[in-house]
Amino acid sequence: MGKSTLLNTVSAAIPQIFVCREGDYSPVDLAWCSWMSREEYEEILKRYEPLQNEIIKNTVPECEHFVVSYTKIITDFPDFHKQMEEFEIYNRRKPLRDLKEIIFSRYRNFTETGYLFECSFFQNIIENLILFHQLNDEEIVEFYRELYNAVNKESFLLLYLYSDRIEENIENIRKERSDNLGNEMWYPMMLNFLVHSPYGKKHGYSSFEDVIAHFRHRQRLEMRIIDEIIGEKAVVLLAKEWKTEDIIPVIDDL
Repeated sequence: MGKSTLLNTVSAAIPQIFVCREGDYSPVDLAWCSWMSREEYEEILKRYEPLQNEIIKNTVPECEHFVVSYTKIITDFPDFHKQMEEFEIYNRRKPLRDLKEIIFSRYRNFTETGYLFECSFFQNIIENLILFHQLNDEEIVEFYRELYNAVNKESFLLLYLYSDRIEENIENIRKERSDNLGNEMWYPMMLNFLVHSPYGKKHGYSSFEDVIAHFRHRQRLEMRIIDEIIGEKAVVLLAKEWKTEDIIPVIDDL
């Protein structure tokens, strides 16, 4: 869809904006980051003593918890990343009640301006609500109605990339994200993620058609949330057709 291109364009046009990409520490999102209690954190420091400096460097304390951007740590320890992944909040590693409280409290506590977040408000949350907690559309809409009430709306703006050519886009991504020999890198992981999710197992996901059906469903749901809840605080951009001059003034007006 071109999320990285959009992110880079806005960042270049407004260099003072603080960009949080997936895997970076973010005050609102925890994708690709560990969320740990003090006891859990101290145990990891002991277990991976040679990595202590790197772990500490990539840690941000938050009240009684420690957020570790563990994917930033390069190591030969074969089980390190897998171990740290167990402390993520997504993919049903937290009960829905706990997941909701963590997400809502972080959005409530964030009151700053001048940040640009990648995939935070929709993609990472909504994928988990569908695929792992198996909420229906009405439950997800209600979740977002509550979440949006927790947001500082004065400085909130959602940039949403929309396309009515999802199948074509996915085919292009399959080709683009392949190695030099033409072996697909992204698509097999995406398919495996969907197929082995609780939702995918329940609905018998197994094919490219199932991948497309999932993304179409998610897009319809996201557009409904925009229409019913977010309204004018969302800017819907046609993927790969938007123009920089149409976006920057909207952000500058915040």
